[in-house]
Amino acid sequence: MYLIIFDVDGTLVDSQDTIFHGLQVGFEAVGLPMPDRKTALSIVGRSLEEAFTDLVGEGHLEKVPAMADAYRQAKWARRAEGLEIDPLYPGAREAIERLHKRDEFLLGIATGKALRGVRHMQETHDLHGKFVTIQTADTSPSKPHPDMIERALSETGVLPEMAVMIGDTGFDMKMAKAAGIHAIGVTWGYHDHSRLAQEGANRIIHGFEHLDKALKDVLKFDEVTV
Repeated sequence: MYLIIFDVDGTLVDSQDTIFHGLQVGFEAVGLPMPDRKTALSIVGRSLEEAFTDLVGEGHLEKVPAMADAYRQAKWARRAEGLEIDPLYPGAREAIERLHKRDEFLLGIATGKALRGVRHMQETHDLHGKFVTIQTADTSPSKPHPDMIERALSETGVLPEMAVMIGDTGFDMKMAKAAGIHAIGVTWGYHDHSRLAQEGANRIIHGFEHLDKALKDVLKFDEVTV
């Protein structure tokens, strides 16, 4: 049995606009200047408090709780208005459906999002029942700490060498390496090819149409496609 773990933001869904808006709200709430878009989005993948901490630095740590709270409040309000609709990346649904049909594959999620955000994503895109393990910032330290993957392995009983993390950031790659599992980087998210490679990606792909071959290469089984 193989475990395929997906990141969410930047891997399955294109959430850059809604995340950037939330970060803006957080900075405005405490009167700090907003970083440029590239810098702001470079922290996607980290848990919310850690993300704000990375952005504001040591000099403004006392403002982080208020920033994170403002971000969350804005997210909840916008979802209630139907404004937080992050689209799936091209090929994401097809890949999930295809892999979910295979008896030898279990699918999971490991994300810096809160569980509430993951449930919203599942509801929005009708993805309930596809993932047997969902690990979030509610119960684990921020990436790249390996706790999310270790919990996923424990819940499923899958050995590390039979598992792979698919993500778009160096945080995902480092987390996978720290947990002793394989890592596939994707280039349509928040970190570029060079950073994914530097942080330990076993394979790097540029579209979901290349995922099957990458899985075959890293997990060493005979055949993937259905």
